[in-house]
Amino acid sequence: MALDAHIKAIGFDMDGTVMDTKVDYVKLARVVEDEFIDLGVPTEVIDQDKVASTMNYGIKWLMENKPESLVGMEKRIGDRATVIECENASIAKPFPGAVELIKDLKSMGYKVAILTRGGREYAEKILTASGIIGLFDALVARDDYPQAEAKPSPKSMEHMCEKIGVDPKDTIYVGDGTVDWLTAVNSGSQFIGVESGHTDREAWVKAAGADIVTVPTVAEIRQFL
Repeated sequence: MALDAHIKAIGFDMDGTVMDTKVDYVKLARVVEDEFIDLGVPTEVIDQDKVASTMNYGIKWLMENKPESLVGMEKRIGDRATVIECENASIAKPFPGAVELIKDLKSMGYKVAILTRGGREYAEKILTASGIIGLFDALVARDDYPQAEAKPSPKSMEHMCEKIGVDPKDTIYVGDGTVDWLTAVNSGSQFIGVESGHTDREAWVKAAGADIVTVPTVAEIRQFL
């Protein structure tokens, strides 16, 4: 496989793709539940949210019982997530070969950007500490836009592409999870999956089919240049 001639930009997920990080995703998955608990939402309502994998039941209870608590809730949840993300930020580092790849892409004239569900404070912190934030033409984080426009919404890719002046269809997105793949599919972008995060080749094929293009680590994308 070689990159199509019309490709003008490469977008990257951050955690598990460009950066080797140690975020506690178990704690991160609890941020909505923890917010509901602090607001007094009953346990049985929270349990319904777990089953539905949405905030619908908790939000409905709050609207009926404590509507004032909904003000600023999205930001509070985001702030909780950022605290968890930053806990191990000091040991985050680029995957081997990632920096060299990004420099090669830049030298070849491609735009390169980060599109992450991580918070901006967290993303800027680890990318700056690693000395690579200046390599990217744009960074789009979870809290830059409303939560409904975060990955896997195509809006997230549209925001990234708008910042670098490229159409999503002229972009390849690289990520380590099915949310990343869905982001690309939903926006009309091409996709390359890496196996350095939470998804190995077998899981990629199960989720997206045998035709999906994957590489062991982001550095292997160099073979397509």
